[in-house]
Amino acid sequence: MSRLAVDGGAPVRTRPFPTVLDPAGRTFGAEERAAVLEVLDGAVLNSSAGGPWLGDLEATMAGLHGVPHAVASSSGTAALHLAVAGIDPEPGDEIVTTPLTDFGTIAAILAQNAVPVFADVDPLTGNLDPASVEACLSPRTRAILVVHLFGAAAPVVELRALADRAGVALIEDCAQAYLARPAPGAPPVGTYGAAGCFSLQQYKHVTAGDGGLCLTGDAALAERMRLFADKAWPRDQGRFHQFLALNYRMTNLTAAVAAVQLRRLPDVVRRRRRLAARLLAAAGDLPGVHLPERADLHAWWVLPLVVDGGNRRWAEALTAEGVPAHAGWLQSPVYLYPALAERRTYGTSGFPLTSPPARRDWTYRRGLCPVAERLIDDTLVVLPWNENYTDADVDDIATALVKVTAGG
Repeated sequence: MSRLAVDGGAPVRTRPFPTVLDPAGRTFGAEERAAVLEVLDGAVLNSSAGGPWLGDLEATMAGLHGVPHAVASSSGTAALHLAVAGIDPEPGDEIVTTPLTDFGTIAAILAQNAVPVFADVDPLTGNLDPASVEACLSPRTRAILVVHLFGAAAPVVELRALADRAGVALIEDCAQAYLARPAPGAPPVGTYGAAGCFSLQQYKHVTAGDGGLCLTGDAALAERMRLFADKAWPRDQGRFHQFLALNYRMTNLTAAVAAVQLRRLPDVVRRRRRLAARLLAAAGDLPGVHLPERADLHAWWVLPLVVDGGNRRWAEALTAEGVPAHAGWLQSPVYLYPALAERRTYGTSGFPLTSPPARRDWTYRRGLCPVAERLIDDTLVVLPWNENYTDADVDDIATALVKVTAGG
């Protein structure tokens, strides 16, 4: 095998891959353009004033998942806030979640004056470890908020059982895991908890630039989330506001693009899975490298690798071979961000992380979740993935993995 490019050898690849930031890496077509023009020609861009696209989007999302209710919002973070607000925690109530997530997951908790409590994760998937979640439960726990990381379903059946035993809600953050399943024949993620939350942001499987969706089987919860997205204004009853809520409405322009994109979703996931199966066949048993084991269950938002150690050297070596790679995904676990570590919440109050309303003063420090910290610092490498890769693109990724594993 030739010398590694990072050490002066020739790289495996010199041309760029398709990405979600260029047309070659997206699935936009004539249908999206026609939908946008229909909205513009109709002059009503605000979905609360009428138009068919919001209802189309919500019905398509509910139908894809076999649930009765879908609620649209302005972003994935907004969708998570709808779900947390929907269960209506008291200030200082606790929501157990993961330290490996976008900060939007945590912002939704803090914005509703609840306290994020961080459980540790599985060392090979980065998803929540049910045993660690159970150890975090307290009399103040109101919910478990699970994130299906990188496209892999978290152990949601076990977490649902744990939530039921504890008498708390389960909320699913599915932003990275459209149509992922925990087992063959099982329902897709987003259908196991009180609510499942999805994002339509630029980097997701399908996109409208931004936007969010919540799924639920609970009609009352759906109604509360729908109200929360519209300042708790029951428009069919009069102009008054039932409780404190925000404006998270999705526009008709967003809904039009998202409705068409969502119809493309099953094919997007199918193509990502086919390409991932090709990669696993070529590089799925490399020594010292753990890849997801089931191409058909994973949604393949990105390609996560767990290596024995030295993730920054791995990322540098793969990138030099022409395969972009990122060590650790996050800079740190979210509990080390200043918003939490320095309690930068509401003014200088530290609310709701101080007592009262919390049961104690919450302090987040390094060492809180050692498995998550090791993934970021030493073992996790993330590669982009895209449904518009060719077989040759995947073969180049596999060749680079083999080459870097062998060390040149």
